[in-house]
Amino acid sequence: MKNTSRIEVLNSCDNSRRDFLKTTGAGLTLAAAGPLASIGVAEKKKKVISSETLTAKLYKSLNEKQRKLICFPWEHPLRSAINNNWHITKTAVGDMEDDQIDLVKEIFNGLHSPEYQKAVYDQVVHDSADGFEDSAIAIFGKPGSGKFEFVFTGRHVTRRCDGDSLDGAAFGGPIFYGHAAKGFNEKPDHEGNAYWFQAKRTNELFQALDGKQRKVALLGKSRGEHGAKTVKLTGKKSGLPGLRAADMSKDQKGLMREVMTDMLAPFRKKDADESMNLIEKNGFDNLHIAYYKDEDLGKDGVWDVWQVEGPQMIWYFRGAPHVHTWLHIRDKA
Repeated sequence: MKNTSRIEVLNSCDNSRRDFLKTTGAGLTLAAAGPLASIGVAEKKKKVISSETLTAKLYKSLNEKQRKLICFPWEHPLRSAINNNWHITKTAVGDMEDDQIDLVKEIFNGLHSPEYQKAVYDQVVHDSADGFEDSAIAIFGKPGSGKFEFVFTGRHVTRRCDGDSLDGAAFGGPIFYGHAAKGFNEKPDHEGNAYWFQAKRTNELFQALDGKQRKVALLGKSRGEHGAKTVKLTGKKSGLPGLRAADMSKDQKGLMREVMTDMLAPFRKKDADESMNLIEKNGFDNLHIAYYKDEDLGKDGVWDVWQVEGPQMIWYFRGAPHVHTWLHIRDKA
C-alpha cells in the first residue's frame, strides 16, 4: 500500500471520540453550575423512558390476534436466531396500528445513541423494500413480569432489547447491522455508508502495527457468512485468527481499546458499556484482530474486511461488496 493512501485513511477517521469528549465536557459544565443544576438534571433523568418500558407499553397495546402472531414464550428457539436479511415473523411493522408503529420506532431509536439515531434509522429505511415499516418484530416472555426480549429484524438489521433478562450477554444476544448505501456493490470509499467509519478506525489501528505484527494480522480470506454459525463462540484464548492483543505494545492496546469504544458509538451507552465490561472481564489480551487482503475493494490497501475475536466474542465486519456486520459478546461461550 502506498504511504499516501495510509495518510488518507488516518485523515478520514471518524470524529466520534471527539464528539464524546465534547459531550463529557458539557456534563462537567453542568456539575460546575452547582446543586440547582444537578437537581434539574436529576429530574430530567427521572422522565427518561427506556426501550424496555416502551416494550411493556407496546405489549399491553396488542390485541389477542397480534399476540398470537408476534409473541412467544421466553424459551422459544426463535429468540436466538439471527441472519443478515430476515423477518422474525410474517407480520410487518406496517401491519400494526399507527400508535404501535410509533412505539416500535421509539423502541428502536432508544437502542441507539442520540448522535447516531438518525443515521441508523435512515439506514433501515433505505435498505428495506418498503422502509422502516417493512421490518418485523417479536416479543419473547412477558414485559414487566419477568424475563422478556424484544427483537427487531429486517434487511441489514437485527436488534434486541431485553432489560438485562439474559445474564452475561451484551445486547441481549447477537446482533447484526449493515448498509448498502450506494447500491449492492459499493465503491472502495463506501460513500454514505452509516457504518464505514468503523472500518476506518480499525485501519488506523493497522497503521500503528509494525511490519512483523502486520504479517500476523493480515490474512487471506475471511470466515464468510453462515447465518447463526457466523457468531458461534469458540471459548479459545489463543490460536484464533490474526494478531493477539497480548503481542501488542501498551500504546497499541490503548489504541485498540479506543477504536473498539468508538465502534460502539452507534449504540446506547448502557449496551456499549456492558460490551466493553464483558470484553475486559474475559481478558483484553486474549483478543485477536485480523484483516483480510483477498477481499480488498479497489486493491487500495484499506482493508474492507476485518474481525476482532476473543474466547467469548466475535465482531466480524464484511465490507465487500457492501457492509455486513455480526457482533456477539457474552460472559461465557
